[in-house]
Order: sequence, then structure tokens, then C-alpha cells
Amino acid sequence: MEKQRTAILTLDDGRSLELPILSGSLGPDVVDMRGLSKLGMFTYDPAFMATASCTSGITFIDGDKGLLYYRGYPIEQLAEKSDFLEVCYLLLNGELPNAQQKADFSYKVTMHTMVHDQLARFYNGFRRDAHPMAVMVGVVGALSAFYHDSLDINNPEHRETSALRLIAKVPNIAAMAYKYNTGYPFMFPQNKFGYVENFMYMMFGTPCEEYVPNPVLVRALERIFILHADHEQNASTSTVRLAGSSGANPFACVASGIAALWGPAHGGANEAALKMLEEIGDASRVKEYVAGVKDKKYRLMGFGHRVYKNMDPRASVMRQTCYEVLKELKLENNKLFELALELERTALSDPYFVERKLYPNVDFYSGIVLRALGIPTNMFTVIFALARTIGWVSQWNEMVGDAEQKIGRPRQLYRGAAKRDFVPLDRR
Repeated sequence: MEKQRTAILTLDDGRSLELPILSGSLGPDVVDMRGLSKLGMFTYDPAFMATASCTSGITFIDGDKGLLYYRGYPIEQLAEKSDFLEVCYLLLNGELPNAQQKADFSYKVTMHTMVHDQLARFYNGFRRDAHPMAVMVGVVGALSAFYHDSLDINNPEHRETSALRLIAKVPNIAAMAYKYNTGYPFMFPQNKFGYVENFMYMMFGTPCEEYVPNPVLVRALERIFILHADHEQNASTSTVRLAGSSGANPFACVASGIAALWGPAHGGANEAALKMLEEIGDASRVKEYVAGVKDKKYRLMGFGHRVYKNMDPRASVMRQTCYEVLKELKLENNKLFELALELERTALSDPYFVERKLYPNVDFYSGIVLRALGIPTNMFTVIFALARTIGWVSQWNEMVGDAEQKIGRPRQLYRGAAKRDFVPLDRR
């Protein structure tokens, strides 16, 4: 049996402690710091830059090499060869389904797409101009008030039912948020459509005429869903896990993830990248803008990533999808896309950006694709939330079944006032 490797921590007072070194199947080794409490100390790591908060077997990222795997499968292969519901099954269950498992899973999701009729009335409580993400947080959180027959988180069957309901109903809720915002009537899901087709039907269909999905556009949106399905322990996923560690129901946990995703530093990057391209306006201004970025006059949105220090593997898939969508819609001369390509070429030929490893990320191109599909800017983060729901559910389900998990309780480095005695009001 291989000897347990350890790291030895020695303090300036002479005390020392052996800390186990843990190895995963991929990625760097991890020092188990839990024993540090024996010395009456703990670590300080703002933003969790070097802290593993859990053990997980769902998603692996190697930012230096530009790798993203779902359950061991490279994201490029899944985006090219798989469909979204198959990826959902993979994330949730750990293995790709066989034909019968896939058919059964798709059927179960389809049977849960309708939402309770009273839930639709919730929308009337929002202003018509409410941001769709505000609606999403409220309505998804309210699911627990309607589907309380599956809230026992210690019951595997309840967890499965809640997972299916979230995967099935969030597209409906998202499309209803869009319809309510625009004043059009809600469209009920159609069982004849596939998952992504159904969402596009509920978004863009009307009672006036038959909706015929365009397979090229459906495939483009399906890729966006796959590329955004999970991304390891990011801010929103960590929020879902932290909320779930208290024993909160899965609907509340996913609502907390949606709230975290709403932050512009997390889910709003594609919107910011699109806005930047619109501000540049024309490819002739790219060199001027790049010079302004280097002079700290402008910010380069859609480049670089907190994790990836190489090319984001999702970006190349999204770039190709851009070509396919714009060709299908006869928008090959799309000004924003030409501008994006010129900005990418200019930045990647400049040592300033290459040395800082500022490569295009998935958000650089996804905003252009979503715009071409007819999805308004205020719905971009909603699309992200819809796709990420399966990741949140899978991570939550894994956490609930992890015997090592307890309620999350980060520590702090206190720098407030030391102990002091109360002073009566008349003496202050």
C-alpha cells in the first residue's frame, strides 16, 4: 500500500503539523487543511483562489492547457456529437445513456414541462418592464410552493423528481418571462418538439401561425446550452452548494444560483462583450481601441478568464457556430461578427495580450449568436441560467450524497474593535 504523502507545516513558535496530501484523478494535488484547527488556526484565502471546497466527479478544468471535461468527456466532442438532454443525463448520472435510457430520460423530462396553472399568475405580480432575471429568481424559488411532494432531500426518488422538474420547467419559466416582458401570450410546450426546439417555440411562437423550427438555429442554441451546462465550482455553483448544505430544497438552491449568476462579473460577460463591439462600431477603429486598452482607457471584454490561462475550449466551438448561424440567416457580412474577428486577430497578434494570456473566451462570440437568433440582450443571462440549471442540479445532488459534506461555514480574519465596555448614553 502506498504511503500517505504529507506536507509539514512549521510555525515560528516551533509547533508543527503533518497535513495529508490528496490526489485526484486529474489536476493538481491538494493539501488537506482540516487538521489545522488542532493548532487553533485556519487559512486565509479570499475568493477561494487556492481552496478546494468539495470533492466532485462532475467537471474538470485545466486552465493552463485549455481543457474542459464533463465526466471525462472533452467539451468539444460533446458539442459536436451530443445533444443537450444526453449531456444532462451524463452530468446527472455520470455516464452517457444507452438508447433506451436516453429515450426514457427524454420522456420523463417531456412529461414535466408544464408548470402549475397558478404559477403562471405569479407573473402578473411583476411589472412588465421587470428584468427577466428578477422574474426567474422569484418564479423558480416559488416552485417549492407548488411541488412540495418531492422536497425530501434524503429520498433519492424525490431528488430525481425535483431534478427532472427543474430541467423541464426552467425553459418554460424563461420563455414566459420573455413573453410577459414583451406583452405576448404564453405558449404552452408541445410534446412533439425536442428540448431546444420546444424552448424556441415557447420563445418565438404565437397562436396566430404554426412555428417551424430551423434546424441550424436549433443546433446553435443546443451548443450554447451544452457549452454552459456546467463549469466546476464557479460563483453560482458554489452558491447552490452552500445553500444546499443547510438542507434547503433544490428549488430554493437553484434560485440562489440564478441570483448569483445575475451579477455582471459572472453571467453578464457576453452582454458586456456585445456592448463593447457596438461601442467600437467599425473594424476600422479596432487598432485605436486596442491601443486604448493598453493605455487603460478601455476594457477588453470577452478576453481572458479567471480559470483559463490558454484558449477557452468553448470559444472555438462558439466561433464556428457563429459562422454557421450567420450563413444560414444570410448575415455573413454581419458588421459585429467582422468586427469581432478583426479584434480577435489584432489582439492575438499583439505581444501585450499574448504575454498576459488574454485569449477570447466563450462570451466573446455567444452574444453575437444570441443576437442573431433574435434573443434580446436582457435575456442573455436567462439563457445562461437555463443551460446551467442541469449543472446546479447535478452539483447539488452530488453534494447531498457526499458523506463528508456539512453545512458550509467559512471562517474570517477579524480586524474589528477588540473587547470594550458599554458606555451609557449620557457619558458618550
